[in-house]
Amino acid sequence: MTTIKITRALLSVSDKTGIVELGQALAAHGVELVSTGGTAKALRDAGLAVQDISELTGFPEMMDGRVKTLHPKVHGGLLAVRDDAAHLAAMAEHNIGAIDLVVVNLYPFEATVAKGAERDEVIENIDIGGPSMVRSAAKNHAFVAIVTDPVDYALVAGGETDAALRIRLAAKAYALTASYDAAIANWFAFDDAFTHPLGVQALDATPFPKTLPLAFRHAETLRYGENPHQMAALYTAPVLGARGIAQATQVQGKALSYNNYNDADAALELVSEFRDGPPTVVIVKHANPCGVASGETLIDAYQAAMACDSVSAFGGIIAVNRPLDEATARAMAEIFTEVVSAPAASEGAKAVFAEKKNLRLLITGALPDPARDGFAMKTIAGGLLIQSRDNGAVPDDDLKLVTRRAPTDQELADALFAWTVAKHVKSNAIVYAKDGATAGIGAGQMNRLESARIAAWKARDAADKAGWATPRTIGSAVASDAFFPFADGLLAAVEAGATCVIQPGGSIRDEEVIAAANEAGLAMLFTGMRHFRH
Repeated sequence: MTTIKITRALLSVSDKTGIVELGQALAAHGVELVSTGGTAKALRDAGLAVQDISELTGFPEMMDGRVKTLHPKVHGGLLAVRDDAAHLAAMAEHNIGAIDLVVVNLYPFEATVAKGAERDEVIENIDIGGPSMVRSAAKNHAFVAIVTDPVDYALVAGGETDAALRIRLAAKAYALTASYDAAIANWFAFDDAFTHPLGVQALDATPFPKTLPLAFRHAETLRYGENPHQMAALYTAPVLGARGIAQATQVQGKALSYNNYNDADAALELVSEFRDGPPTVVIVKHANPCGVASGETLIDAYQAAMACDSVSAFGGIIAVNRPLDEATARAMAEIFTEVVSAPAASEGAKAVFAEKKNLRLLITGALPDPARDGFAMKTIAGGLLIQSRDNGAVPDDDLKLVTRRAPTDQELADALFAWTVAKHVKSNAIVYAKDGATAGIGAGQMNRLESARIAAWKARDAADKAGWATPRTIGSAVASDAFFPFADGLLAAVEAGATCVIQPGGSIRDEEVIAAANEAGLAMLFTGMRHFRH
C-alpha cells in the first residue's frame, strides 16, 4: 500500500460542518467531486463544480432518497482492487470510475431517538446507503480513504493519502458502523412495539436480547486503574442525554483516577435518592458511604454526615444534592477531600476550592433519576453479567408491621432514611440512622452479625471523638439490606440502642426474630424487598 492521489471524491454528509471548506481544498488539488442531495447543494452554493450521484449511476434518486448510492457504479468504484487485472477489466467493461475518497457521516439515529421522535421518524433515520459506502471504502482501504468525522477533514484536504492514514481511518469507520448498528439493535430490542410491557422481548420471551451489542465511546485515558500496574480508561454510554459522573464538568483539580470515578459514581447514585428531598450530603470512601445526612441547610447536613465517621471521611468523596454554597465549601476544605460533586456551585464556593489545587470539583447539573431504567454490568472471566438497575422502592403503604409496637413518626422517618442508605452499602449492610443522619454503617462483612457490631462500634467511636455522652445509635432506627437469618444480628442492634428495625423479612426464622424484637420492645417493619450490593 502506497500514497494514493485523490482524483475523485464522493461527499455525502448529514452534518454539513466543514464540508464546503473540504470541498474547496479538494477542488484546488484537481479532485473531481461527486455528491448527493443537500451536500451537493451546499457545495454548489459555494461555487464548486459537483457531479450528482444520479449522473454517475444513470439512475435518479428514488423512494424519498432511500435509494441513491446503492449501485454498482458507486460500490464498484469503491471496492475495485486497483492492481487486479480482472477488477480493472470489469471497471472498463461497465464504465465504472474509481473513487479514491469517501466522506460520509450518518443519519442522526441516536439524536432522533433521544428527542422522543415517533417510530416512523426513527425508522427513517436508520441510514442504509451511508454505512454501506463506509464499509465498502473501509474494506478497500489499500486504495480508498474513508472519512466519517469532520475533525479528520484536514487529514485528506491535501489531495492525497498514505497507507497508514487509510488504515487509521478505516478502523475509525468500522468503530462508527459498529456503534451505529449497536444503537439500532438495542432500540429494536427494547422498542415498545416489539416487547411486553415489562420490556421482555416478545420473540424470545426473556428479559434480554439473545445478542447484546455494546458500543461505548472512549472519553479519556486514565493514569492507571485500581492499582498503578493496571491500565484504565473512561468510556461513555452511547446514549444522547446520558447523565452521570461520566458527563459531569470538572471545574478544577487534577485528573480523575479510576478509583475517583468509581467512588464519585457511588456518591452520586446515593445522593440522587434525595434529589427531591431536603439538603443532603453523602460522604463515600472506597465505594461505601461512611456518612450521610439531611439537614435544614447544606452545611448542617455536611456536619452531621461528617460526624458519623470523620476518620473514614479523610480523603473521601462528597456528593451533595443542592448547589454548593461558600460556607459549606469552607467546611469541606478543612480536611483533605478527593472529589466534591454538586448540581452547581456558587462563585464563592469555587473560590474556596481554588485554594485546594488537588481537590476536584465536579458539576453534574440535574441529578440522575434514581427510579430510571437501565442496566448494571460486571465482567467475569469469559463473560459479562448484566442486570436491571436496582431502582426498586417500597411505598410506605407496602411496609408490613410485624411487631406489637408500631414505630413513631420519627422512627419511621429514620427507618426509611436508613433503608435508602443501606441500598447503597456493600452487603452485608447494616445502617443505623437517627434524626435524618447515619449513626453507624457496617459494610461488606461475610455475616450480618459482624456488620451490626461494626456499625455499633463506629457509632461509639464517633461519639467519643465528638465528645457526646452517648452514641447516636441510642434511640435509632436500623436497616438491614437482607433478612436477619438469626436473632443474633437483631440482638446486636438492640444492644447498640436501636428501637426500630426495617428489613426485608423472608427468613425461615422470621418468627424467632419477631419474637426477639417484641421481647425487646422494638418496632419492626418488613419491606419484602432486599438490596444486596456486591
